[in-house]
Amino acid sequence: MQEEELYEILAQSKDIDKNIYCVILERLKRQKISDCIEFLEKDENQFNQELYTVLVPNLEHFDKQQQLNALENNIKKLINIIKNIIKHDFNKNNYSKKIYTNIREVLIQKISEEKGVVEFLKFLVRLTAFDDKFIQCGSNSLNLLANMNVDLRKQCFENIKIQNTSLIGANFFKSDFRGSKFENVDISGINLNKALLFDCKWNNLKTHELSKLDGHKGSIFNVCFSPDENILASCGFDRSICLWNVKRGKKISQLKGHNSITKICFSHNCTILASCGGEDKTIRLWNVKTGRKLFKLKGHNGCVQSINFSPDNTTLASSSFDQCICLWDIKLRKLKYKFLGRNGTIYSVCFSPDGTTLAYGSVDKSIRIWDANLEEQKFKLEGHCNIVHSVCFSPDGTTIASGSFDWSIRIWNIKAGQQIFKLDGHIDWVNQVCFSPDGNTLASCSKDNSIRIWDVKTGLHKSKLDGHTDWVNSVSFSSDGTALASGSGDKSIRLWDVKTGLQKSNLDSHKKWVSSVCFKPDGTTLASGSRDNSIRLWNIKTGQQTFKLDGHTDWVNSVSFSPDGTALASGSGDKSIRLWDAQTGHQNFILKGHHKEVLIVCFSSDSNALASGGCDNSIRLWNIKTGQQKSKLDGHTDWVSSLCFSPDGDTLASGSRDNSIRLWDVKKGLQTYILNGHFYQVNSVCFSPDGSILASGSGDNYIHLWDVKIGKTLFKLKGHNHQVQSVCFSPDGTVLASSSSDNTIRLWDVKTGQQKSKLDGHFNRVISVQFSPDGAILASCSADQSIRLWKVKIGSRISKSICQGDVKLEKQIEFSDKIQSDIHTNSLTPYQNKSFLDQDFDSIVTILLISQYPTLQVKGAKIQNSEFITHQGIDLQQLLKQKGSFFLESQLKIQQDAVKY
Repeated sequence: MQEEELYEILAQSKDIDKNIYCVILERLKRQKISDCIEFLEKDENQFNQELYTVLVPNLEHFDKQQQLNALENNIKKLINIIKNIIKHDFNKNNYSKKIYTNIREVLIQKISEEKGVVEFLKFLVRLTAFDDKFIQCGSNSLNLLANMNVDLRKQCFENIKIQNTSLIGANFFKSDFRGSKFENVDISGINLNKALLFDCKWNNLKTHELSKLDGHKGSIFNVCFSPDENILASCGFDRSICLWNVKRGKKISQLKGHNSITKICFSHNCTILASCGGEDKTIRLWNVKTGRKLFKLKGHNGCVQSINFSPDNTTLASSSFDQCICLWDIKLRKLKYKFLGRNGTIYSVCFSPDGTTLAYGSVDKSIRIWDANLEEQKFKLEGHCNIVHSVCFSPDGTTIASGSFDWSIRIWNIKAGQQIFKLDGHIDWVNQVCFSPDGNTLASCSKDNSIRIWDVKTGLHKSKLDGHTDWVNSVSFSSDGTALASGSGDKSIRLWDVKTGLQKSNLDSHKKWVSSVCFKPDGTTLASGSRDNSIRLWNIKTGQQTFKLDGHTDWVNSVSFSPDGTALASGSGDKSIRLWDAQTGHQNFILKGHHKEVLIVCFSSDSNALASGGCDNSIRLWNIKTGQQKSKLDGHTDWVSSLCFSPDGDTLASGSRDNSIRLWDVKKGLQTYILNGHFYQVNSVCFSPDGSILASGSGDNYIHLWDVKIGKTLFKLKGHNHQVQSVCFSPDGTVLASSSSDNTIRLWDVKTGQQKSKLDGHFNRVISVQFSPDGAILASCSADQSIRLWKVKIGSRISKSICQGDVKLEKQIEFSDKIQSDIHTNSLTPYQNKSFLDQDFDSIVTILLISQYPTLQVKGAKIQNSEFITHQGIDLQQLLKQKGSFFLESQLKIQQDAVKY
């Protein structure tokens, strides 16, 4: 077995002193050596003496001799290992390919706990910077490290050469990639936040995010590729149509004329673009080459919702709020036929590929199939339980897909008139569905801000594309099926590499909304609860899942660690509370008493009591040692959505959907205060560490800071433009974090009530935030199914030496002082050294993203003299700029211009 043979080779490295690697790499760099094996064999005695001097100081002669013998054995062993690695298939083929899946999985299972082997794999990666013979095994090593969730943050990857591999979801936060060369590497979803990317040559890249086109001044309603895929058309709330050159990412022209525009559609010969207006009730046809308006069609008495050309380009079908479908003769420029649907607004109309059949979806929840020639209904497809907003024929005409406001997609057999599949996954309205040109894939987009890719033959979900921060209204495949365009309410158009986007991250993660996050008191572990009914525990350094706790039969709404770190509590839609052993993951108790969904659980400061609240409007206090209910607090007139004990444990604060906050004397079980001030549901309450202030967040978009002693508002914080979902104080009480349905997190100065920072990154509502015990990290979770960890220490600086940072972080790399001093100073202009390198642009960034489908992150990355080109020839520099990276050439020019004046 290949994996057995490879494991035997790698296993020999587990006892090699990792400091040897550092000395070898330093020597290779200093002497500009390009043949590692020749160097080690030729100068073995001299090199052993150097190792002896560096690694065996101040020992007795006997101990020194023993150590020297050990070093000599290590070097001989290392030479043997790397000779075998070079000959092995591991140095010839791309081990990230699907055919090597089993080999990878077996290998990872065997070596993931072998620290010595992990260090050797890192050595192979860094060896690619000096010796080209190791490029493929170094590339495969980096793939294995990423798949094992090894901590790759703050690493020195200067001048490495990586080729033919996948690094999906790898976390390279704040790493140094100066002078690196990538060739045919999948970088989908990697974290390059605050990375150094100087003199990088990254070519033939694969990434599911290709580019982002900005040009409209409002929401994008529709996007459409021309059949020859040279042009992408878009229309939006700004009443304009934009034509784009996709490869260059440039706007070709902008067409205006409508009072409002809802849809656009190319003729199949690419010569005409049709557009339909909402308020003006018209359809306009445009010359694609010149951008000139050809003519206008009038006939509808309501907003026109959909248009579609017949395959022979002679007929245009349109549908409207007036419940009618019109068929237009394009040559004669007049109405051929108009029929009344009599079943409400018709949202979508589509010709079959042979032009004989017309399908439409409407407000009556049905899809109707019409004979386009006889102009009569053939049959009706029923199954959706809300508006059918989109219909689309497969390229072979045998099936039809429909998307509905009931959140589902359905695939139908046209001949049989029956449903084949019901596709569930979106968590809000499905706005549009679109088949790929080969008919094997279906794309869908939704009000939940996401795009999903489905396998038509099996009905299985293949991928989820995140990136938009508002409703995704439209998707369109390019004619070769490799690219997908999407338009959103966030005013942007995005292009996606569909095949690349089908690959998932190696990380385990939640499959639905993540509802709650909580740090373990020692700061090493994060717990999360989700609507997928599970609880998961995560290593916060690597993002690796350490436990998955199953038992709940409905959504997990809340998780909470006891202050002593021994127990974890969870509250669920199944009406139960469960207590788990935080060390073993074993379930200790099931607490039953609530009659409806449990929304919140919270431990007292002494870890002896647990409070819970839920949809039965009650608060219950439990003895966690016995699992018995101690008392029940009644007073709220609607759901209890949030609870928090005061630091001394004497007071319990509760927030409710009845818009009120109540303070309770825990010992007496009596209500002491009602705090009124919010005019919508209170979603979150949190005491400050000294207990003097209570923060509350509400559906009215406001945060209140209350003086607990007098029950008065100190500050009313305004900034979020949607419901505030969660509030949390930093451990020192100086900062308040808040999260919202506006997809953002905000940090506030508690003393002044002023906003300090706004954190963007999530693509859907941010449901919960919590600070780590030391206050250095903020965890957040979202309806986008992801968890993010943010570095929030104010005033942090990028390390003068990334390698030095590694030593502080994990003592993984121990280069000499000379190499450390070289980092960041070679080939930099004086302006960069003084003004840019030591600046920490956008100091709050995601340091870890836990998601099945992570997105490329480059916020705060510093880029100079580099190229990033995809395998389609698309330059990613514009996308990197849009994602928050800094191109130092432009920054330098700005500063030089400032110096002149």
